[in-house]
Amino acid sequence: HLPVCGHIDLCSFNLHFSVPLKSISVEVSVNGFIADVSSTLTYENAESNPVEAVFVFPMEDGSSVYDFHAEIGCNLIEATIKEKQEARYDYDDAISSGQEAFLLEESDESPDVFRLSVGSLPAGQTASVSLSYVTELPVQADDALRFFLPTVLCPRYTPQGSTSLTSEVPFVPCDSVPYSLSLNCHLSSLNGIASVKSNSSLSPLEYLSDDKTEAKVSLSPGFQFDRDVELLIYYSQAHQPTVVVEAGLSTAAEGSLMGVPLVMVRLYPEFSRFTEESLTKNGEFIFLMDCSGSMKETMKWECNSVRRIESARDTLLLLLKSLPFGCYFNICLFGSRFKFFFPKSVEYTQQTMESAMKKVKDMDANLGGTEILRPLREIFRKPCKPGYPRQLFVFTDGAVGNIKEVIEKVKRNSAKHRCFTFGIGDGVSTALIKGMAKAGNGHFQFVCGKDRMQEKVMQTLRFALQPAVTNVALNWHVPDGMEVVPVSETPTMLFSGQQLILYSQLKGKVDETAVGHVSLQYSLCDMEHKTEMHFALNCAKHSRLTAHRLAAKSLINQMEEKKEEQLLTGGENENLKKNIVEMSSEARVLSPYTAFIAINKESREAIQAPLIRRDIPCGKFPVEEEKQKDPMLKLISFQKANGSWELQQELINSFNKISDKSVWATFLALLWLHGFNSHMKDEWKFVALKAVSWIKAQPGLNLSICLQAGNDLLGCQLDLKMLEL
Repeated sequence: HLPVCGHIDLCSFNLHFSVPLKSISVEVSVNGFIADVSSTLTYENAESNPVEAVFVFPMEDGSSVYDFHAEIGCNLIEATIKEKQEARYDYDDAISSGQEAFLLEESDESPDVFRLSVGSLPAGQTASVSLSYVTELPVQADDALRFFLPTVLCPRYTPQGSTSLTSEVPFVPCDSVPYSLSLNCHLSSLNGIASVKSNSSLSPLEYLSDDKTEAKVSLSPGFQFDRDVELLIYYSQAHQPTVVVEAGLSTAAEGSLMGVPLVMVRLYPEFSRFTEESLTKNGEFIFLMDCSGSMKETMKWECNSVRRIESARDTLLLLLKSLPFGCYFNICLFGSRFKFFFPKSVEYTQQTMESAMKKVKDMDANLGGTEILRPLREIFRKPCKPGYPRQLFVFTDGAVGNIKEVIEKVKRNSAKHRCFTFGIGDGVSTALIKGMAKAGNGHFQFVCGKDRMQEKVMQTLRFALQPAVTNVALNWHVPDGMEVVPVSETPTMLFSGQQLILYSQLKGKVDETAVGHVSLQYSLCDMEHKTEMHFALNCAKHSRLTAHRLAAKSLINQMEEKKEEQLLTGGENENLKKNIVEMSSEARVLSPYTAFIAINKESREAIQAPLIRRDIPCGKFPVEEEKQKDPMLKLISFQKANGSWELQQELINSFNKISDKSVWATFLALLWLHGFNSHMKDEWKFVALKAVSWIKAQPGLNLSICLQAGNDLLGCQLDLKMLEL
């Protein structure tokens, strides 16, 4: 059972047995915006009795697992995909009869947690297990593509009466994890590879071609399992649209998903810059903040690293200062219980802002476990204010067990609530963070390691305030005799900074010498926009059928969503589950209702001793000291709700200058932000906009005199245009 605080504290945990898992080797092939990943896990039974090794591990949500096999000595054992319960029976029968068996399955509670069981491994035997998957790479605020390898599995807080797969896992300090990790990454992109950054130590980026379209990089030796591995990949032409036509499998049934060519389209539109006048001033903003015990953990494994709750507290301060004057807002803190700052959303004024600020300063990770469903129900129960669209911002470390129920609740209320999510820290559930944002027609962000939460949150606030990109449509033009059949659903809205990846079947007789044409149309600020591209219809033959596997996963997800909807409305169509199992088997892609099973039928030795189960431990984080107060956030904390500053002694100290002219306070603050923190403009953009609006509204103010005096005082060389005055 999990403690009330929502995490397992096993810093003094000692292993009294030899762990069968010895190493994990990961090979990553990034081709444009898709990653193909192969992981090999090596096991060795150093005990005197046969063992069953059970490894519960996280995986990026949305990954399409398509291959699983094992090697024992010179024997290669290929897995087959079966209905999950049938595969479990086969596994139990095999190990009870002395056969070596391997079972890979997705957690019933969460699609981003998997269990790998290696059964009846004889004493002294070595075995390696390999699994492969493909995944789309999400785009970041700075146009980077993010490859994410979860290595930290946080225990998921589970409401009373429920069960969680992660509760089976023993946790040890990250420097005591008894196995190693290596990772090699090969990158390929026609758009040119500019650079690769990471939260972990890497080897230098090595280019494999003169035009920088191919490169490789590796994780440095000695990885400590103290963080998830993140690679940020920057291309020279980030917004270049891409169309890939992939040939089908010749042995697949005619007309089936795997048997016909597939078109994969990736669009990353570069919308024209929004004018500040186009940002909405009306809205109701509700901030749902995780204050469970797991939020005490640090953001990264370093001395003086800030705690998650501290980073969240600073971010709430910035958000409160950045809200448009006259909007409505409320804040809800949650754990195993929850509490609102106000009985209902209140108008954003100086008084309500100050009241909220005082409560934010007292916020701590002291509300027990992570029970997010109850506060969500209360938020959705409260009536919305006409003319003020409700925007829900959710901050959590994602350690919950009832993910599917939470996502479905958000989806059922998406007509009146947009949901933006932030996954905080390593080990966060990608299924929860992505699923809530998708269900709520919003946007998700992950904040871990050295990331500044403030930067990512302010980008999302801009998404919430910017005009909607609506009437999104994808139009195809192909030669006569051919037909394009969509596999994935076209979204109804887009945000600036989001990419669009869609899959379609190409049916009919394909003329590989012909050319197709696709266009993306959308409406923005009452204007129609169109992006067009042409592509050759010659099919690329990919042995791993990358596009087909991802399309199959997309179809499975769509059917699973329909099945969950039917369950909540009191009915269930068994045909949907049957269709999911059939699609999973046809495409060899894992689903919630199937599993990979591999059995070494040549090993049928009678077990002379009882089979011992060994659960492979995972690492956890310690709590470190918090860092000093950010000077920029300290300055922002003095701003009033209407956008102005008062020249008080604390503000003067923030500049390290002395002035007795209080009328300059707001001007000086604006100068200081532009002059000394321009590299963090994304974080204070809305704070500055409010200040500019307030300055412009002041009568009889000589801006040139203020500018000259402010530049002299602070030692800056700024002009009014740079200040947007």
